[in-house]
Amino acid sequence: MTRIWKETGFIENDPWVIETEETKATEDQKPLLPLDELIARAEGSNDVGLGVLIKPADDVRKLEPYLDRLAIVAVAFPAFNDGRAFSHASLLRQRLGYANELRAVGDVLIDQVPLMLRVGIDSFAVTNATALKRLAENRLPGIPHYYQPTARKADDPNSYSWRRVSRTIS
Repeated sequence: MTRIWKETGFIENDPWVIETEETKATEDQKPLLPLDELIARAEGSNDVGLGVLIKPADDVRKLEPYLDRLAIVAVAFPAFNDGRAFSHASLLRQRLGYANELRAVGDVLIDQVPLMLRVGIDSFAVTNATALKRLAENRLPGIPHYYQPTARKADDPNSYSWRRVSRTIS
């Protein structure tokens, strides 16, 4: 069972559906369109509130002319060791200025959620039983030090959103 999680908790009745041969969006739901299908639809209409599914091999920069028409971008994590969606999310937030919902779909594991949050992903389609349990208990793993900038602002407004940590060896 897939559940949608945000930092505020689990979301009930999420309208977005990844369409497959077996699964189609009903009239109460909205499809997350593949990139090429989204571009074709956007070129042929003035629709707004669209959703798109970005797969690892997709060129996310093709979305740039349509970003103001998107309600959600879902980035696919087909396997835990495929991190291309991290790059897609970072590109969308930091270089393209995308500000609406950015969702992780696929193999979303609890250990990766804090890192996904750092690159700007703000909703998660979770199926992993351990991740569902830990998110329900509000138990995210902690990462005390970061070595790269982030799409999220630092908790302390007088601080940095990142800081390099170094130790001197005696």
